[in-house]
Amino acid sequence: MPELMYREALNHALAEEMERDVRVFLMGEEVGRYQGAFKVSLGLLDRFGSARVVDAPISELGFSGIGIGAAMVGLRPIVEMMTWNFAVLAMDQIVNNAAKLRHMSGGQLRCPIVFRGPGGAGGRLSSQHSQALEATYVHFPGLKVIAPATPADAKGMLKAAIRDDNPVIQIEAERLYAVRGQVPEGEHLVPLGSADLKRHGKDLTLITWSRMLYTTLEAARLLEREGIDSEVVDLRTLRPLDEETVLDSVRKTNRAVIVEEGWPWCGFGASVADVIQSQAFDELDAPVLRVTGLDVNLSYAANLEAAAQPNAERIAAAARRVLYLEEA
Repeated sequence: MPELMYREALNHALAEEMERDVRVFLMGEEVGRYQGAFKVSLGLLDRFGSARVVDAPISELGFSGIGIGAAMVGLRPIVEMMTWNFAVLAMDQIVNNAAKLRHMSGGQLRCPIVFRGPGGAGGRLSSQHSQALEATYVHFPGLKVIAPATPADAKGMLKAAIRDDNPVIQIEAERLYAVRGQVPEGEHLVPLGSADLKRHGKDLTLITWSRMLYTTLEAARLLEREGIDSEVVDLRTLRPLDEETVLDSVRKTNRAVIVEEGWPWCGFGASVADVIQSQAFDELDAPVLRVTGLDVNLSYAANLEAAAQPNAERIAAAARRVLYLEEA
């Protein structure tokens, strides 16, 4: 399999789906002539033309609404947010229209649209550009929310999202665009709603998604040096959640730690913890712990930014606590 950067895997997915289906088009700020703020749309304007790679003005609410209208009449738009921090300006269209069209039309209307773009900390971009907002979108019925961590998953999940008849939110961690990994060529699809075991283990389950997968795997390697065998579950899809994979792992290891980049209050990890404690309580040998970003806005200063985010040492410490090897 070829080795691609995360951004290249997304680019391949877009090109393949636009080639396969003339109804698919891309729209957003700087996706055309500039070829994307993170070069995900590199070469697409030359290949498919300005009718299918549409440069939009700086108006997230406006072009999101145009995309939803296009989806209602049979097209399959992909709306790129330059950053999910700016997508809060489009919340009315995403939440009150895209998420609710099927319900409010009694099933007469579909909304096959993908909203995608970078999220989370980008590296010294300060608080307005560094928010992990996936918990916000998971809250709303009618939206599917995905957060692929590897280049292979990025390609396969984007292709699946474009073919889905429901609105899909794809959040791509900004710091992953240059990450490399093997990616299957051609028709590579990853079903939405399926988690993946990125590491098998027997002593405890580490549950995570998006960029935190790499931090969690680093923590698993630290723990391995201490003789602790961690299983790592990459959720990949946050809504609908693959509860079966999560519960099967926890029932095997009897302990769980959830790792998320976002803030602790009302974080998505709290809902995952609730699923575990409500459906696998008798199999638990310790409380479910969460490792999150600190309850602060991220600073521009590199040292303060790093201090506010989960790291391998914090994850390993939580693992030791659920194994009763370290006091809280």
